[in-house]
Amino acid sequence: MSARTTRVRLFAAATVALAALSLTACEDGSATGVRDSSTAPVAAEQSARPEQKDQRDQQAGGTDTTATTARDGSSTTGSQAAPDGDGGDELPGDCSAEDVEITATEVPRPINHLLLTATNTGSKTCALPAYPAARFGEAQSVPPVVETSKPQSLTMLEPGGSGYAGVLLSAGDGSAGNGSTVTSLTVPFDDGSVATVGLPADGVYVDDSLKVTYWLTDRSTALTY
Repeated sequence: MSARTTRVRLFAAATVALAALSLTACEDGSATGVRDSSTAPVAAEQSARPEQKDQRDQQAGGTDTTATTARDGSSTTGSQAAPDGDGGDELPGDCSAEDVEITATEVPRPINHLLLTATNTGSKTCALPAYPAARFGEAQSVPPVVETSKPQSLTMLEPGGSGYAGVLLSAGDGSAGNGSTVTSLTVPFDDGSVATVGLPADGVYVDDSLKVTYWLTDRSTALTY
């Protein structure tokens, strides 16, 4: 083999080697480019995640604040709506013998009945006792009350107003025992005062049938028992 032929072969081999190196570099560059391209969205997503987290945190924080405000508002409203124990209108006090006059009137119908009338002669509204604990003469006890006559509430007397109570004095057929004629009557009030009630000069006849109604606002109703 001549020297010239040998140089040609060496040159060709070198050329092939250079071409192979160039091809390898291109392939590496392409691979590198692919890897760079694939990691770009990941980096972008990672950079976006903190912002999304901040937005969620802000939304969550806003929701909590709203809930707290609502709870605080409800509590405030409830506190404002709660009664303070310092009411507006003054409740009426108990009636007293000093400002209420009680009269006793015999009525033709029903028979053996007496009508008690309590009139407020004072300047303030007051509450009568539930019923007149009437004591006739020297009796050691007061007559029972007719429970069916009980009103829904105590009878209030405005200045000049009146309340009424019926009294069954004795049995219409004279069948009850322990009858006697009495000439005096007293009616106590809840404040401890006692009213003296005038009776007819000849007095009234009472027996074991004696009973009274509750204080009522209607005269005719008081005489139906």
